[in-house]
Amino acid sequence: MQAMENNTRFLILYASQTGNALDAAERVWREAEHRGCPAAVVLSMDDFPWYKFFIFTTLPNEEAVVFVVSTTGQGDIPDSMKIFWRFLLQKNLSQNWLKGVRYAVFGLGDSGYQKINFAAKKVDKRLSDLGGTPIIERSLGDDQHPLGYEGALDPWLSSLWRILNQMSPRVFVRGIADVDSATEILVHPKFQVIYHEADNLLPNSSSASGSHLIQSYLMIKNHLLTRVGCGKDVCHVEFEALSPGMRYQVGDALEVLPSQDPSAVEAFIQRCNLNPDSHITVLPKCVEIESPGFPSNALRGPVKLRSFVELTMDIASASPRPRRAHLQVMRFFATAEHEKERLQYFASPEGRNDLYQYNQKERRTVLEVLEDFPSVQLPFEWLVQLVPPLKTRAFSISSSPLAHPKQVHLTVSVVSWKTPYKRNRSGLCSTWLAGLGPEEIPYGLAEALFLLLHQHFPSYLLDPELDVPLFAFVAERESQSTSEATAPILFFFGCRNDENDFLYRDFWLSHAQSGGVLSEEKGGGFFVAFSRDQPKKLYVQHKMEEESQWILSLLSSGTAVYIAGSSTKMPTDVMSCIERIVAKEGVVPKDSAVRWLRALEKAGKYHVEAWS
Repeated sequence: MQAMENNTRFLILYASQTGNALDAAERVWREAEHRGCPAAVVLSMDDFPWYKFFIFTTLPNEEAVVFVVSTTGQGDIPDSMKIFWRFLLQKNLSQNWLKGVRYAVFGLGDSGYQKINFAAKKVDKRLSDLGGTPIIERSLGDDQHPLGYEGALDPWLSSLWRILNQMSPRVFVRGIADVDSATEILVHPKFQVIYHEADNLLPNSSSASGSHLIQSYLMIKNHLLTRVGCGKDVCHVEFEALSPGMRYQVGDALEVLPSQDPSAVEAFIQRCNLNPDSHITVLPKCVEIESPGFPSNALRGPVKLRSFVELTMDIASASPRPRRAHLQVMRFFATAEHEKERLQYFASPEGRNDLYQYNQKERRTVLEVLEDFPSVQLPFEWLVQLVPPLKTRAFSISSSPLAHPKQVHLTVSVVSWKTPYKRNRSGLCSTWLAGLGPEEIPYGLAEALFLLLHQHFPSYLLDPELDVPLFAFVAERESQSTSEATAPILFFFGCRNDENDFLYRDFWLSHAQSGGVLSEEKGGGFFVAFSRDQPKKLYVQHKMEEESQWILSLLSSGTAVYIAGSSTKMPTDVMSCIERIVAKEGVVPKDSAVRWLRALEKAGKYHVEAWS
């Protein structure tokens, strides 16, 4: 690696959808610096200059590149990877285009989904096809692993540093030895915090709220869909747009930034000995490592510290729990010896299992971890770096813009569970939304907190002449049917039982009767499977097999298939059922049914939206 000996950078490129790939990429970056590499750089793939001003990307000139790639949905690439991927698929790139470039690929996926780590596998293969040489065999993380993706990342990184040390010992000085990196992590915090004198502030700069946020949405309805006491709360929430120009399509989502519990914010401020009324500006020290979740310019300052904590730092959510690297930093600032030793143990390879029990299994929040180690006093710039950013949560829009042009409706399932030690946990955003009432926010909700996320389904799914078995489109199709002929919809709905889980019962039944778009008069059909209302469980695939000839008829005429639900077994079970139907009705032999459905999927006629 002679080029790296001459200070060529060590490049880390990541493609992240929810932030996990960013966390992993930043860990690679930190560890590269710990091992003596002074030129490590981490960038999002969409920030890398692939093709600008008719000049080819510098990728072929890079000596060593690590790719950290998440897979989203059912085998989809992250949004931040799309430009990169389109560029790499150009036919004019030769088989030797990346000759001399050494690369490594780490993937982040979830085995609960059908196409785990599909994006990372595609990147690895394409880099090889273009002449790149792997430094090390790709590694694929799995969120279902007891240690999460770090269960695969830890051993992979150890091997990576060992190989790089052998290839370029003057760059990766400490590739083999076990590196105690706590002090070196602290040499370069990512952010700087500037404190302002209140007398020198410009008008309207004392708060992150106020003039920065435009009041645009009004909550007009929030009611419970499920029966009280059934064990699961699902709410229907409606917002009215107060400002003109709101546009969305069926299939879009609304990203919601939740408010945090004021008592938790106060507890965090007290625990960290912060002055909530101080005015600050927070800036990244290096643009190349700026996080996607970092606050917008309006929230960077000057702003009151309390407002910055409330609106940008996820202090009490059970989801973005502290990672091992965070505990390494906390160890440096611990003054009690027993706390320092415990943090060091948690950060060591020997303490991984105990850390998993303490942290992941219990889903401890940042605030709880800080309270467990009272001698740790972190400077605010380190709190900004270690506390995960408060992120928006995406909710699929339940309403049709044709039926409700000035409104956005959400169906919100309130997330709650108990940890192994019987701690009550709840989802930050779903709990907040479910607890809101129109009377509590009479002047509307801030536009900056509600962002439309355009993730349209293919346009043909909205074609009124196409058979579309999508219940999410029923309201849209009903509105279309008032002015034009529409194709039939065949809808299979599954839930646990009739009494507690049949959400929007009246809506479905009304459209399945009296000439509605799900009715037999319109060529449609509506079938419900209540899995637990009888001794033997009944699922949607059982109902589908009863209607196999009807399903085959629609498939043969070019219908599109849409599947929505849990990512565990349902998508696989439904696909297997369709394969059996295709083979049973003699369309293709049994061994060709899988390929037949794959062709349907490739043509964009088979879509799965699943969640864990």
